[in-house]
Amino acid sequence: MIKHSKAIALSLTLLATAALPGCHARAGDSSAASAQSGPQNEMPLSEAGLRQVPLSVKTSDAVHRFTVEVAESAAEQAQGLMFRTRLAPDEGMIFPFAKDRIASFWMKNTVISLDIIFVRRDGTIESIAANTTPYSLESVRSGEPVAAVFEIAAGRAAELGIEPGDKITWQ
Repeated sequence: MIKHSKAIALSLTLLATAALPGCHARAGDSSAASAQSGPQNEMPLSEAGLRQVPLSVKTSDAVHRFTVEVAESAAEQAQGLMFRTRLAPDEGMIFPFAKDRIASFWMKNTVISLDIIFVRRDGTIESIAANTTPYSLESVRSGEPVAAVFEIAAGRAAELGIEPGDKITWQ
């Protein structure tokens, strides 16, 4: 009887193990995930577990490329870049909204200074809050309803010549 129970347990364990790879479709390893997201441009998840996508900013004289984390859920948007101690010059975070809205951000628990870029539905930059103050509880707001907010390391917008009216695209 004990040998029979062990054989059943082993069979169930092998069956469960064989089924596990399908549980990781969100990581981009499954063909179902690839089919839904389009071409094989999937990037690995960030250290924080967020989806990453390429983002470009077209200025009057150049195209600047970034790899950004996508803060999609309410929890991810609430967390944002809090507690991060560094942000590489070619990295950032995008906060897409389902509906345009006046965006209001603060720097609570945000260790590093950021440039907060407010983006209209057509991808043009509405305004830029440059060099925000770490840990500040003061609201930084868009001047009109926007479709997204893009955050990069402080000073990068000025350094790259990024200005209101420039165009942002991401996947």
